[in-house]
Amino acid sequence: MKIVVGLSGGVDSSVAAYLLQKQGHEVVALFMRNWNDASVTLEDECPWIEDSNDALMVAQKLGIPYQVIDMSELYKEKIVDYMFDEYKMGRTPNPDVLCNREVKFDVFMKTALSIGAEKVATGHYAQVNSTFDENGKEIFHLLAGADNNKDQSYFLCQLSQDQLSKSLFPIGGLTKPEVREIAREMGLVTADKKDSQGLCFIGKVSLPIFLQQQLEPKQGEIVEIFKNFGDFHQETPAFSSKLAELQFLSKKIKYEKSDGKVIGKHQGAHYFTIGQSKGLGIGGHVESCFIISRDMETNTIFVGEGRNFPGLFRKALKIENSEVHWVRDDLRLQNGESMKVQARIRYRQPLEEATLYQFEDGFYIEFEHPQSAIAEGQFAAWYLDDELVGSGVIA
Repeated sequence: MKIVVGLSGGVDSSVAAYLLQKQGHEVVALFMRNWNDASVTLEDECPWIEDSNDALMVAQKLGIPYQVIDMSELYKEKIVDYMFDEYKMGRTPNPDVLCNREVKFDVFMKTALSIGAEKVATGHYAQVNSTFDENGKEIFHLLAGADNNKDQSYFLCQLSQDQLSKSLFPIGGLTKPEVREIAREMGLVTADKKDSQGLCFIGKVSLPIFLQQQLEPKQGEIVEIFKNFGDFHQETPAFSSKLAELQFLSKKIKYEKSDGKVIGKHQGAHYFTIGQSKGLGIGGHVESCFIISRDMETNTIFVGEGRNFPGLFRKALKIENSEVHWVRDDLRLQNGESMKVQARIRYRQPLEEATLYQFEDGFYIEFEHPQSAIAEGQFAAWYLDDELVGSGVIA
């Protein structure tokens, strides 16, 4: 089988290529050149050149064809511009999820198929297998990676059945130490290379500096809300329906400046996100202060002291129906239906017991326990056991 491997210059994709070659497949390596602006990276690094050189050395070591494809314009349009737009609106985007949906498993995959590949492989810590339903239709299952510390199924939560049918994750059944050991045994240059950090397309970067390219600094006030705030202590009303209850539980509190005390200044609410505690420059507190809300119209940030501050938590969230994506479309809920699942609202968060509800008004996730720092624009993903079956953008 002819397989194109997205060789990223890291140890994971290097070992993926080696394992496929060892299985007897015809392997071709493609390196994606992403959008990059060296003016905003830290430590004067230019990650794509270093990564490209490492990928080339791996390809030479394995004796497989290697080619660089320039996808920088596509990255800028699909990922970078999307990030600016989301932060400007006061939302918290996840570029890694979008990168997989819009670039790696879309345009990159189509490029690979156009040169004769039957499958596309990446170095993700995830697994895919398939079964057949009673009508003989093949159903593809996106499963968590065997390494709980590295599972990356969350980043693949927007993939479709068609994309999964052409995808391979050769290292999904391995742990990170096992992957590194294979790379050392093979003498691959990437064996002890550190994992990339920061934004998927640019490497280590100061996010405010990155955002300042398009989003101008704008001084605003930091307002502290206190634990005696009235809305934190109101009794839960009686509800006429489950929908009414979910609308109440998922609703965000609208804070006013008069609800708290001004304790500082910031350079732009669009540079911050819900749950953030670093970079606020706030002193004089026993515990750190965390962002609980942002008012983009008045450019005001609201904070509360301590990671258990009541304003950080909500028991439910809403996803607009147009933003609901089922990896397993055969499991899609109809209006009025519900489903018990496990769910997470960010990468590396432990899975939490939850129930899905589908209404004409929207799609809701109600958690068994209140969740901290539910942020608009992030992806919620839901699982049945270790299978990721759907996801959606938090409203």
